[in-house]
Amino acid sequence: MSLNFLQDLLVIGTIREYAMVAIGLLLLWLAIKKDYEPLLLLPIGAGCLMANFPGSNAVGEHGFLTLLYRVGIETELFPILIFIGIGAMIDFAIVLKQPVTLFFGGPPCLGIFGAMLMALGVNYFKPGFFSVGEAASIGIIGAADGPTSIYVAKMFATNWLAPIAVAAYSYMSLVPIIQPPVIRLLTSSRERKIRMESDYNAQVSKTVMILFPVLIIVLTGLLLPKGMVLVGPLMLGNLLRVSGCVDRLSKSAQNEISNVVTLFLGLTVGATMRADTFLQPQTILILAFGLIAFIFDTAAGVLFAKFLNLFLRHKLNPMIGAAGLSAFPMSARVVQKMAQQEDPGNIILMPAVGANVAGQIGSIVVGCLIISLLS
Repeated sequence: MSLNFLQDLLVIGTIREYAMVAIGLLLLWLAIKKDYEPLLLLPIGAGCLMANFPGSNAVGEHGFLTLLYRVGIETELFPILIFIGIGAMIDFAIVLKQPVTLFFGGPPCLGIFGAMLMALGVNYFKPGFFSVGEAASIGIIGAADGPTSIYVAKMFATNWLAPIAVAAYSYMSLVPIIQPPVIRLLTSSRERKIRMESDYNAQVSKTVMILFPVLIIVLTGLLLPKGMVLVGPLMLGNLLRVSGCVDRLSKSAQNEISNVVTLFLGLTVGATMRADTFLQPQTILILAFGLIAFIFDTAAGVLFAKFLNLFLRHKLNPMIGAAGLSAFPMSARVVQKMAQQEDPGNIILMPAVGANVAGQIGSIVVGCLIISLLS
């Protein structure tokens, strides 16, 4: 009777389900042991584990992970709250002091359209493999912008939300591994030793800091109203920071709100990594195209900086071009570390952060364009 009880109690799963369990354990190992973006990969791995064990009631009609998905992803609430937190963390004064860094948010976005074209190119061999919306959602991975990737995928590629989100956050966490080889391949040691002024002794008044997010909201409303859902929360978060009259809200957006939403977002993304939808041929292509786009974005930023140096009297360290991704502030830290490896006294962190901020803006602008065009 004891044996029959155990047989009834044990739910036998499929190989695919246990493969997803293994993937969840791998994500946990990368987060805990390797410290690869643990704030994201740990809850994603935990959500993947809880969702894929046979008979798990964490998912399903009354499962708490399914409830979180309905509340935060289907309503698009979690990505929007994340943008408020990111906006409260960003200091646009860095960009305003060095306006040249603002241009670095553009070239890396070329990888978005490159990956989009590659995804559409698959349809030449297998018609209907990826729709235009799905291809656009895949392309966003290249900017290493998790919230924008999730938001666009929720609108145009619901079936592939899990691999798109996992790819975006995974590549973001692997910035210290992916970017340095690409940068070294495209730059010389002499170029990596170039020193830059931190802020050119420029001053930005509080009035300008307040007007900047307000102006961006106004311009978005006039030019890209369908992108307000992405730009608006980001600028609201920044306005909380610079206004000086709501410090409690600013600190809450940077800390409590961002932390809680990151936890719930990671769990829900992990919960969507179900064996029946995740283990598909499209997933492999999504991961591959996202990686190619990420590499291309890094290369485009470095080459753009080298191009500008042909015309500038005060040369730029071309490595800051690689920071023109929205992987904020990881790319900037990687660039600074590489600069100090070449020259221990070289501090290019602030220009790199400026390019990083520009990359965040650039990826959101591209997301707004995609939403406007495809809607």
